[in-house]
Amino acid sequence: MGKPSTSPVPGLPGGSSDGDAVSLHTQPGDRVFDDDVPELQSDDLPPLYSDIEADINTNAPLLPALHNPTYILDTLNDAANYHTVDANHGAEFLINRRLDKDPGLLERQIQLSATKPPRPSIRILGTHSQTVQEKGKSEKKPITDFDVVLELTPYLFSDPTRGVSWTKLRTVEDNEKTRRGTVLRKRAPGVKRDLEITNPKPTLAEWCHRYCANHAGVKSFALARQMVGFDEERMKQKLEALVRGTNYRGKVTITFPVRDSCIVVYNDSKVNKWRLTPWVIWLCYLSFLWLLTWPFLFLRTKKFEVAVAEWPFSVQEANGNKRYVSMSEDHIYNLWGRAISRAVLDKRQGTLDQEDLIASQTAPAEPFGTALEGAPRFLREGISAITAVNRQLGWGGDSW
Repeated sequence: MGKPSTSPVPGLPGGSSDGDAVSLHTQPGDRVFDDDVPELQSDDLPPLYSDIEADINTNAPLLPALHNPTYILDTLNDAANYHTVDANHGAEFLINRRLDKDPGLLERQIQLSATKPPRPSIRILGTHSQTVQEKGKSEKKPITDFDVVLELTPYLFSDPTRGVSWTKLRTVEDNEKTRRGTVLRKRAPGVKRDLEITNPKPTLAEWCHRYCANHAGVKSFALARQMVGFDEERMKQKLEALVRGTNYRGKVTITFPVRDSCIVVYNDSKVNKWRLTPWVIWLCYLSFLWLLTWPFLFLRTKKFEVAVAEWPFSVQEANGNKRYVSMSEDHIYNLWGRAISRAVLDKRQGTLDQEDLIASQTAPAEPFGTALEGAPRFLREGISAITAVNRQLGWGGDSW
């Protein structure tokens, strides 16, 4: 297929994919927030957010406006196109025979897919063990006390209304271990960990040409979407201290799951269509054929995992300071801390939204406020009394 052209791709943000990275959005008027956030005691709730951060644009929506919810090129919207999304994790899978033969079309599809943000979030899970009697035997069962999720996607945009971010589309470095049209992860040929490479790494256009020129019967080209520059450990420590501040005695698990983290382009083959067909998948699970099909697919598929769309939460400047796209970790903690504390005490299970945020900043903290709306006064006061005692004596511990 020869050497690919490096001319800009018209009609897509970022233009050409040449070089180390491609910026997919412009950044006019990007704002910078410093780390000057009040230090909070671990057993205190954060202050009302309006008291500490008046310069944040409160008129901006909490969720970005997604102008193209499918992120599939219009030229691929035909009867031969196969596009499915995993309901659990949001991973996308695309099959179109034109992408197997046209490297320029594949490159434009990857560039467009990179403009779709990942959906990172914080999940705060509280559980304890409870001993129950079943059929004359004592058995411990896990009990979920609360399961609260906070989405971080809005804070990857400096201007959510226009979709402005600091996104960059890059290809993998030569010394990174990944699949380069191979079954196993490996570095670029001839590259060792401690050696410096002087040759330029392949661009996205070159990788697309290599994929289309590959004659493997089963192959795939994947784009990974990642949030970078977020201090998970700092946020984890602050949130765990916040939960423990309610005198919760159960097990606290804080994780950072990510939805919509990748799109995988498969070549047009019967094997790839079968692997994405729901009834075929269930047949393999129920008949235990997966014991044969999984090794077959793993060893047969030649994978190109060479494109990465990085969505910075922050960037490190040359002087060592951090610049944030919208808010720092401390800003987000101060913004949502009261809402998270109320959700924990209410034993909520679900994702926090704008209503929770508004209520935490304006309404008095009343446990189970939504559930008890319109309930008699004596019932509300009884619930408040129980919650107050729980905060004093502890709650959510294992029961025997």
